[in-house]
Amino acid sequence: MVVNSCFFSVTPHSQISNDSTANACQLTIRAADKRDLHRLAQLLSDSFHPPEGLKALLYPFLKLGIHEDLRSRIKSSSPDYICLVAVAPVFTAAGKREEVAGTIEMTLSSSNIWLRGRNRSTYISNLAVHPSYRRQGIARKLLRRCEQTTLEWGFKEISLHVLEDNHQARQLYLSSGYQLRRFEPSCSAWFFQRPRRLLLHKRMSD
Repeated sequence: MVVNSCFFSVTPHSQISNDSTANACQLTIRAADKRDLHRLAQLLSDSFHPPEGLKALLYPFLKLGIHEDLRSRIKSSSPDYICLVAVAPVFTAAGKREEVAGTIEMTLSSSNIWLRGRNRSTYISNLAVHPSYRRQGIARKLLRRCEQTTLEWGFKEISLHVLEDNHQARQLYLSSGYQLRRFEPSCSAWFFQRPRRLLLHKRMSD
């Protein structure tokens, strides 16, 4: 299962508990590991496949598929892939714990895996932020970390897809320096009257 690569439009299905205090100011961004799998699967499922209407019947299966895909990617430890997680400390009556505030994945563009030394490009997908942490700059921080990692990997260009009607995401990317490269042709988008995917890219200096 491949999760939608576009920035999400989320409904608050999974909320932070009422007795907790979230602190995004002390946010930490690190590589995800197996301890994050359950919370990441929950966040991505809620973000890309909110359990609304008939989709609620499929939600457990979609969540399981996302969990297993994530587990496989993280376990592979590929040098050409990274899943980042933004975590914030949450203080409850029981003490302190970590809350997953957001996540993003990055890999080499599929067309560039065999051209590592020549075609300098990485690809971002699955950017999601928990609704309780939105409008706090977390998505932008995750983007910047991916850009920094891209330079560390020896590349200077980064790309991503976004849906044409996802205006909030487009504003985020455009204000972060991403530019439109092309509209992705899609027969299904035309036939089912769905929004087109836009390919955006950003070229960075050292």
